[in-house]
Amino acid sequence: MAYFATNLACDLWFVSWVVAMLWSSRAAKRAPAKAENAHWLPTIAGFALLIVAGNVKSPLDPVVLAIWWLPGLWSPVIAWAMFVVCLTGLFFTWWARIHLGRLWSASITRKADHRVIDTGPYGIVRHPIYTGLIVAAAAVACQTGKPLGYAGVILIILGFTIKARLEERFLKQELGASAYDAYARRVPMLVPFWPGRAA
Repeated sequence: MAYFATNLACDLWFVSWVVAMLWSSRAAKRAPAKAENAHWLPTIAGFALLIVAGNVKSPLDPVVLAIWWLPGLWSPVIAWAMFVVCLTGLFFTWWARIHLGRLWSASITRKADHRVIDTGPYGIVRHPIYTGLIVAAAAVACQTGKPLGYAGVILIILGFTIKARLEERFLKQELGASAYDAYARRVPMLVPFWPGRAA
């Protein structure tokens, strides 16, 4: 039941996110397409593995689940706790999305009125949308308890880290290295409270 609720929350998030793509101002400049392609493969593969882990049966499932659901180590209470963690991650992405407003873009771009945003969730991490999605993905993987799901999370982290670094290099060029480096020194990239450093 907890896994069903988590899937429903993720589906609703995805639909709302796609609809919200209309709420974005036009890009003044885009990063080269080749630069962006580097992050898509691990990110898409990671989410695909996460979906497969939750929806496809394998001969190893009984063994994995027997270990994962050992009494005292795992319970429906923990499964529901992972649902709450997933929701927290998804809400964090929406907080960031709303805070960014029309400056948001699915691709690496500079908008006409672009500036460094360092308030709200952007005062906690420089890429709160990626952080929220990683947290949600990790919670889903914990619910399935399958190695394939954890492999998916690792790929998702890799993909978002690559994209974050590409995005930061682009924004430093477009908005000025001094302003962005000062922000990067104050605020960590993906992990809250991790020491910040310039990209």
